[in-house]
Amino acid sequence: MSARRSSITPEMNVTPLVDVVLVLLIIFMVVTPQIESGASVELPAATNPDKENKELEPTTVSLAANGAIFMDRKELKREALLSELKALRAKKPDSPVVLKADRGVRYSEVRGVFKSMQDLGFPGINLQVIDKQRK
Repeated sequence: MSARRSSITPEMNVTPLVDVVLVLLIIFMVVTPQIESGASVELPAATNPDKENKELEPTTVSLAANGAIFMDRKELKREALLSELKALRAKKPDSPVVLKADRGVRYSEVRGVFKSMQDLGFPGINLQVIDKQRK
């Protein structure tokens, strides 16, 4: 009887491991597109946009098609946005700001928010667009 026990080798069942890995892969594939900074907006297209600088960590201000204003995924009223930006400017004077506006937002609204950010004294405000050729 002891000889019979030593001949049996344990085997690991990898099926549950593969199932867990595939579920995690699906979760990451679904969540990753939602991680982008700012609110989800449909950006206008431009023919020759500047290259993105990966070294900087800008603050993203988004204008959604329904008129909502977001600062890094947090919805704010315009007055609250300006006070948050003023506090950010006092804390980090060289902090870059990116303005993302949905293509359906009226230009006068985009220009008003842009002008308000300029009045606060930010050194550079970038307008985020998509490349027309890669669209």
